[in-house]
Amino acid sequence: MMAAGVRPRLHSVAGNGNGRAFSVKEQRQCLPPRHLSCRRIHQSRLVWLPRLGGFFCRDGSRVQVVITQPNMRVAATRLGGLVQRRGFASTARRLDTYGFVGLGQMGYQMARNLQAKLKPTDKVAIFDINPQAMKGLETEMKAVGNGATVELAASAFDASKDADTVITVLPEPQHVQGVYKSILTSSLPEKRDRIFVDCSTIDPSTSRQVAASVASAGQGTFVDAPMSGGVVGATAGTLTFMLGADEALVPRVEPTLLRMGRKVLHCGAQGAGLSAKLANNYLLALNNIATAEAMNLGMRWGLDPRTLAGVINVSTGRCWPSEVNNPVRGVVEAAPAGRDYRGGFGISLMKKDLRLAMVAAEEAGARMAMADAAYGVYEAAEKLDECKGRDFSVVYRYLGGKEGE
Repeated sequence: MMAAGVRPRLHSVAGNGNGRAFSVKEQRQCLPPRHLSCRRIHQSRLVWLPRLGGFFCRDGSRVQVVITQPNMRVAATRLGGLVQRRGFASTARRLDTYGFVGLGQMGYQMARNLQAKLKPTDKVAIFDINPQAMKGLETEMKAVGNGATVELAASAFDASKDADTVITVLPEPQHVQGVYKSILTSSLPEKRDRIFVDCSTIDPSTSRQVAASVASAGQGTFVDAPMSGGVVGATAGTLTFMLGADEALVPRVEPTLLRMGRKVLHCGAQGAGLSAKLANNYLLALNNIATAEAMNLGMRWGLDPRTLAGVINVSTGRCWPSEVNNPVRGVVEAAPAGRDYRGGFGISLMKKDLRLAMVAAEEAGARMAMADAAYGVYEAAEKLDECKGRDFSVVYRYLGGKEGE
C-alpha cells in the first residue's frame, strides 16, 4: 500500500497492471535510475536494463516499478512472459540481436552507426543483395574494433530469424514487399515480440499491407520509421525519424532509432510516419520549384541573388529551399548549387517521393492541384544529362535560371 496523498511515479514499463498501457508522456515523466534506492532494488532482486526498456527479475520476467515518495518504497509487479535470450547481471549471454537488411547509401551508414553504438555482447546480422556492400561494411565495422558482433547473412530470412529487432532500408514498395514475403514464407520461428522497423520511404497503403502480413504470421510487429537528413545525416548519425507505431511500442523502438539518428517524432499509429514524411516532401517538392522560379524571375529583373534571397528569408516566402538549399550558386555556400548540384537529395528520389505522395493522395481522395505540374518538371529535368543524378535543386537549371557567380 502507498502512503496516503503520495503520488506514485512510474519509472519504466509496458503496463500499469490494470490492462492499460502507460502513455509515452507518462513514461517520459518517470524518475531516472539514480533516484532509486540501490539497497531496495537489491532486496527486490531487480535488474535495470535500459536498452530493454525497464526492470527485470533475475528469472527474466519484466516488472512494473512504482516509486512512492518520500520513503522511496519499491513495489514490483511481474507483467508476465519471460524475456528470451537475454543476459542478466554478470552473465555473458547475449543481450540483443539485430537484423539489418538493405545496405544502400542510407542503410550502409545507418547500420554502421547502429553496430558501433551497441555492446560487444550484442549481434548485428547484415544482408544486402550486393555482397561487396556487405563485405565492405563488415571490414569497416571490424576496423573500428568495438561495438556489436557482426555477422554476414545469406538472405533476408537469415538476417531476421534470430533477431529481436529487424531493420529494413529498401528503395521501393515492391522491394519491401519482396523482402518481407521472403522472410515470412520461410520457416521463421514464431516470435510475437519481434519488432520489424521499416525505414524505407514507400506508400502508407503498402506499409499497412506488410504490417498485416507480419501480424497474421505471428512473427512480431511491423512499424514504419522513414527518415529525413539524407546521406550526410545518415553518416553523421543525425537523422530524424518519423515513427508510425502504437504508442506503447515507442519506448522500445526509440532507443534503436536514436543510435542511428538524433530525433524521433512519433506521428501516430502504423503508417502515420510515412504519411507525415510524404506530406512534408510533397510540400518540399513544390517549394523547391517555386524557389527556383522566384530566384530566376528576380535575377532577370536585375536583382542581386544574395539580396533577393535575403529578402525572401526574412519575409513570408521563406522556406528550406530558399534558406538552406538555395538553387543559385554563391547564395548559400554549402548548398549543392556550388558543387554543380552534386551530392544532396537526388532529383530521382524527389520524383519518387512526389509520385508516392500522389498515389497516397488519390487513395485518400485528396485533391492535389499542383502535383501533376510539379511531377512533370522533375520528370523532364531528370532526362537531361546536365540535370540527371544531381540534387533536386537542379530544376533551377532546367528552368533556364542564371547560374550566378
